[in-house]
Amino acid sequence: MPDAPTAPAPPAPAAAVPDTPPFLPFAVPDIGDEEIAAVLDCLRSGWITTGPRTRQFEHDFAAYLGGAEHAIAVNSATAGLHLALEALGIGPGDEVIVPTMTFTATAEVVRYLGAHPVPVDADPDTLNLDLAAAEAAIGPRTRAIIPVHYAGLACDMARVLALAAAHQLKVVEDAAHAFPTLYQGRLVGTLGSDATVFSFYANKTMTTGEGGMVVTRDADLARRVRLMRIHGISQDAFERYTSTTPAWFYEVVAAGFKYNLTDLAAAIGIEQLRKIDGFSARRQQLAQAYDAGLRDLPLRLPAGPGPGSSHAWHLYVVRLQAGARLGRDELIRRLSERGIGTSVHFIPLHRHPFWRDSCALAPAQFPAAEAAFETMLTLPLYTRMSDADQQRVIGNLRELLT
Repeated sequence: MPDAPTAPAPPAPAAAVPDTPPFLPFAVPDIGDEEIAAVLDCLRSGWITTGPRTRQFEHDFAAYLGGAEHAIAVNSATAGLHLALEALGIGPGDEVIVPTMTFTATAEVVRYLGAHPVPVDADPDTLNLDLAAAEAAIGPRTRAIIPVHYAGLACDMARVLALAAAHQLKVVEDAAHAFPTLYQGRLVGTLGSDATVFSFYANKTMTTGEGGMVVTRDADLARRVRLMRIHGISQDAFERYTSTTPAWFYEVVAAGFKYNLTDLAAAIGIEQLRKIDGFSARRQQLAQAYDAGLRDLPLRLPAGPGPGSSHAWHLYVVRLQAGARLGRDELIRRLSERGIGTSVHFIPLHRHPFWRDSCALAPAQFPAAEAAFETMLTLPLYTRMSDADQQRVIGNLRELLT
């Protein structure tokens, strides 16, 4: 009689796998139930493009700045910069001074208008615009200057505005990083430039997903921006479609653009704006904790604000010092292997093939930006980041650099 079949042996227990901590991204938007409910209300309302919520967002944003400014919502800060320069009459053959240490949008909007961006070097301490380099770059065709409030720290706007006045230049502030930022006791957006442009991209201090805001005290400039953001049409869709009397007639009075913000995005923005002071306070806490935890490492920490000023801490950018055990690229790779995301802000304009070739730029023209770029990395900083998450970043930097 054959032997009875034997039951298969149970599988060997799997080897224990150590817990892997979740990946820490460089940035995460802070969206809560309030924003979700606001979007649902907007969807149910039947009006989802530019309409009542966009107008409320504009009103609320202007009120936050003190109420004296016109605020015009647009679908990106890039669009806002383009509209502001167009409204100021920047056109073919003009030159506009921009920092090399910025995202390409700051320069590309100048090209949209047929004008020429003139990149200049960074201040070695703040990484904002080097004003001595900016003054040296002014020529007979220079019409405007675009200071970028790098990482959320305001440029020295008193000097920027004095320089602009001395040379009859227009000033458009690229405040994509700088909400809310104080400069000498006043919020960026109220400092007396021709226009200020904010960003509400997903990784900014507040978000609408995509979006931006143009702020100005110049009523004529505001009217032009409003006209040009929706096809140069004399009457916007909300006015036409919600009128209780026939309102089908409109006129195209300029070759405009399609840069309007939707009510869906504005609904998010209204709720985010209500939270901005709490967001800002949390970013300040995180920046202070980084300062305390990293101060004895071979890192150059970011410059802080001066008296009466504040930093929005959109970015926390460190620079490796001479003698550090690892180079920047290797440190980024090792942190990534440990589940920590970082970034680099920015690859300077003069390093990108398009700007290098079209503007005839060379690294030797930008010694401060070059030195910073070779050693910089941006650490994770976002309002949903827990203290334990941040200590994990600090602990790994300490292990890798000491």
